[in-house]
Amino acid sequence: MLETLSHKGRVIPHVPHIGFAEIDAQLSWKGVADALLDGHRGHRAVHDDLWLEHESKGFFNRCALIPGLGLATKSVTVFPQNRDASPPRPAIQGAVCLFDDQSGELLAILDGELVTKWKTTGDSILGARLLARPDSKHLLIVGAGTVGGHAIDAYCELFPTLETINIWNRSADGADALVHSNQHRCPRVARVLDLAEAVGKADIVACATMSPDPIISGAWANPGCHFDLVGAFLPHMREADNDLLLASKIYVDSRKSTFHDIGELAIPLSEGVITKQDVLGDYYDLCHTSIPRHADDITLLKNGGGGHLDLMCAHYIYTAYLQSHS
Repeated sequence: MLETLSHKGRVIPHVPHIGFAEIDAQLSWKGVADALLDGHRGHRAVHDDLWLEHESKGFFNRCALIPGLGLATKSVTVFPQNRDASPPRPAIQGAVCLFDDQSGELLAILDGELVTKWKTTGDSILGARLLARPDSKHLLIVGAGTVGGHAIDAYCELFPTLETINIWNRSADGADALVHSNQHRCPRVARVLDLAEAVGKADIVACATMSPDPIISGAWANPGCHFDLVGAFLPHMREADNDLLLASKIYVDSRKSTFHDIGELAIPLSEGVITKQDVLGDYYDLCHTSIPRHADDITLLKNGGGGHLDLMCAHYIYTAYLQSHS
C-alpha cells in the first residue's frame, strides 16, 4: 500500500511523485506498446494543446481525457537560456499530472522526461509493430540523439529477427558514441557514411533528427520498407521529401496532432502534394482493423504525439508503479 498522510483527523492518500529511479527499469517497450494499443481500442480521447510564449521562453501544455482511463496534463517549460546559466540548468523541464476521471482525484505526478521517453518511442514502436514486416532484418536509425538510443532498445525488443542496426548521423562523433554504447548488442550496431545506400538496404528506417529540410528521399526507398518519422515536430521541419510521401502508404498516430502544426504533413498538404485523403489511417483505425500488407508496400508513420498518448503512457507507468509497491 502507498503511504498516507493525516490532516485534521482525515486520512489523505499520499500522491506519489514518480521519477526515473522509481520505475524506469521495470518498464518495457512491449508493455508500453501494448498500453497504447489497448488505449486506442477503448473510448476515443478528447485532447488539446496550449502553447504560451514570452521573451523566448515557452510553456507547453497537453491535456487529455479518456473515459475509464483517466485525465492527464503534461506541462513543459522551454527556457533555452538555461543552457548559458551558471551553473547550467536543463532547457526543458516538465511533469505530468494524472487524475482519476470518475472522482477527479490527483493520482500521481510523473516526471515529464520519464513519460516523454516511453511515450515518444513507444508511439513509434507501435506503428512499426502494426505496419512493418514482422520478419524485418535490417534497421537504420537516422539521428544519434537520445531518441535514437531509445529506438535501439525498443526495436531490439519488438523485432527479434533484426540482424543489423546501422546508425547515420550528421556528426560522426555522435554516431560513434551511440555505436560504442551499444557494442554489447546482438544484432551488430555499426555506423554508416552513405545515407542513400543505407536507406536502400533497410527494412525499417527510424528517423529522429532536428532537420528543417527533408533528408530522406523516396528515390532511395527499398520496396517493403517501413519509415518511422519521429523528428520534424515544428511547422517548418521535415524529414521526408515529397517523393517518399508519394511512394508510401501514409499513416499517422493522430490526425489532430499531425495535419496542422507539424511540417512533415502540413507543408505538403498546403502545397497540394498530398491531400488528407492520402493519409490512410491513424491509430484508432489501425488498432481496430487489420491492415493488409503486400511485400513491396512502402509504409510511413508520422509520429506527432498528443496528450492522449501521454495519458495512456502515464497510466501504464502508474499501474506498474502500484504493482511494484503492492
